[in-house]
Amino acid sequence: MASARRLKLGHILVVLAASGLALLAWTQVWVNVIVEQSGSAVHSLEVSGSTAAPGVTALALAGLALAGALSIAGPVIRVVLGLLQVLLGFSVCLSAILAVTDPAAASAGAVTDATGISGADSVVDAVASAAVTPWPFIALLAGVVMGGAGVGVLVTSRRWPGPTSRYQAVRFEAAESAESAESAEATDAGDSDAADVSAPERDAIDDWDGLSRGEDPTTPQ
Repeated sequence: MASARRLKLGHILVVLAASGLALLAWTQVWVNVIVEQSGSAVHSLEVSGSTAAPGVTALALAGLALAGALSIAGPVIRVVLGLLQVLLGFSVCLSAILAVTDPAAASAGAVTDATGISGADSVVDAVASAAVTPWPFIALLAGVVMGGAGVGVLVTSRRWPGPTSRYQAVRFEAAESAESAESAEATDAGDSDAADVSAPERDAIDDWDGLSRGEDPTTPQ
């Protein structure tokens, strides 16, 4: 059981770490671009992952959420989540590969914002050089680890321990005690009512007549 728990915890931690790494890479500079225009100055731009691969952030956040779902999922849902994790890892890898293989196209949004040049062909012609930083490769590595973790979930999820749930036991003793107390109170009330009914009412005239006959009015009758 202990090894199964460690196996489950290990996979969840790997998914968290890989997704966090992909999210970190997305915030960094992926491409350094130099743009040249005829009759204008040369522009040097730093293109971050948010521009070069905007979909990575959603994929990384989905991986983080998936790690939380794995901690409480049952056997069938684990298989579904494992397949989804493989798909997330593949998508992160694809985004990173596209940025690495065609950095000029990945920088099109930043180039358009800085120079006003639009159109894929025009942007590519304006880019004099595009140097890729290590961060897209780190994102690629994170995607590979995410996909590998998904495969690991598919292979080992049947050996994982099930989710633990704590339920409060319903105690009927308290209710029975309350009912008994209510019955006792009702009985006491009934006895007191009966005593009140059986006891005759006395007034000041009766007490005075009793005193005249030499009787003690405080004596119960």
